[in-house]
Amino acid sequence: MRSIKIAAISLGLALGPIQSTAQDLTDERIKELALQAIRENPQIIMEAVQLLEAEQAAAQAGAVADVLENERDLLERDPNAPVLGNPDGDVTVVEFFDYNCPYCKRAMAEVQGLLEADRNVRLVYREWPILSEGSVFAAKAALAAREQGKYEEFHWALMGMQGRAEEASVLRVAEEIGLDVEQLRADMDAPEVEEHIATSMRLTQALGFNGTPSFVIGETLVPGFVDEEQLRSVVEETRDGG
Repeated sequence: MRSIKIAAISLGLALGPIQSTAQDLTDERIKELALQAIRENPQIIMEAVQLLEAEQAAAQAGAVADVLENERDLLERDPNAPVLGNPDGDVTVVEFFDYNCPYCKRAMAEVQGLLEADRNVRLVYREWPILSEGSVFAAKAALAAREQGKYEEFHWALMGMQGRAEEASVLRVAEEIGLDVEQLRADMDAPEVEEHIATSMRLTQALGFNGTPSFVIGETLVPGFVDEEQLRSVVEETRDGG
């Protein structure tokens, strides 16, 4: 019996390299056949890429849907986010923006037009300063202006300002609209200011936004510049339950 066991083990060791070589040859042949199929049908590559992109898009859409469901209250009802328009409106538009973003400045008139045309829209502003240190300073100053009851006035003034938002230009605009600059500077260091910006950063990352302006309206994400007509269309669709 012992001799049979030894023989079996020896046979296994002898066949091992042969089986391995045969497997390698099989794998190589599979690669050759795959390359041949690709050469004869190059559209296979495009179809594979499209399938991968579709799978990635579906996964991203699912992730975004989860964020919208789990973060809805924070997006639309964060007490630390400024609200313009109708505070009791039936549709909420959330805009992420940067004071140094030229497309945000262009979108300002479109957003104002929406608020004037539809008195039942809530506009939630999320400061998202991503373009420069001046953007960060402007965002903090705007949020600090809430303590003096001048956020909206200061916001429109900064958006309409010529040139870039930097410390000197932001403070000049603050003085022009009657803000107490010393109080403004002190209020810029408030923890709720930092919290607002940090929350904006987290939400935009979760939603997959990569630039300003970016909007959330109901279940719809609108990245980039959008005109008033498009905004009104999405608002109406959301209002109708679309």
